[in-house]
Amino acid sequence: MNWFRRKSKGDWMQTYTGVQYYRAAPQVADVRIIDIAHALAHLCRYTGHVRKFYSVAEHSVLVSHIVSPEHALCGLLHDAAEAYTNDISKPLKGSLPDYQRIEELNWHVIAEKFGLPAKIPRAVHKADYQMLRTEQVQLMPYCEFTDKWQADSIPGLGVTGWLPTEGEAKFLNRFYELTRGLGSQCKPFSEKIWLKDREWRGWQPA
Repeated sequence: MNWFRRKSKGDWMQTYTGVQYYRAAPQVADVRIIDIAHALAHLCRYTGHVRKFYSVAEHSVLVSHIVSPEHALCGLLHDAAEAYTNDISKPLKGSLPDYQRIEELNWHVIAEKFGLPAKIPRAVHKADYQMLRTEQVQLMPYCEFTDKWQADSIPGLGVTGWLPTEGEAKFLNRFYELTRGLGSQCKPFSEKIWLKDREWRGWQPA
């Protein structure tokens, strides 16, 4: 009976903290900020076709800074579903309706976990687009579209290219900064399992 219950939920993946996560039937209780931070810090934007490694985590932190404070947490987590569904480039994503459905399912449980709206606000989508153009100008080879991208980019904003360990720490620090006053709504450090990883023994929230 247990086997059939598991099978009906679809295939599962093991996360960084050891959760058996069902992407086609996600549960709020299985969402952990440590897993999200670790995965996004290791995911390279643009399917890796950039001059240097540039993670979804760095992109997310930057988006959280260019939106208004009321949307900052949503800006930080707007791509959090990619920790479970991977980062699919927009031109391909449009041809994968089932992927989009599963991505939306995962966003809904993430939104519930962290007290975010079920629909990502327009202001966050606008900031995401501006970051897209800024990144394309700074990370992509020059092409016929570069001048147009430049017009829609954010002047003076530079992308660094954090390595995964740095991206993970800065993502978590930003999360803690944005949620420290929310009490039990987000419980940002309830997943103490991360302390078992020696990579994180020296890390402390800002």
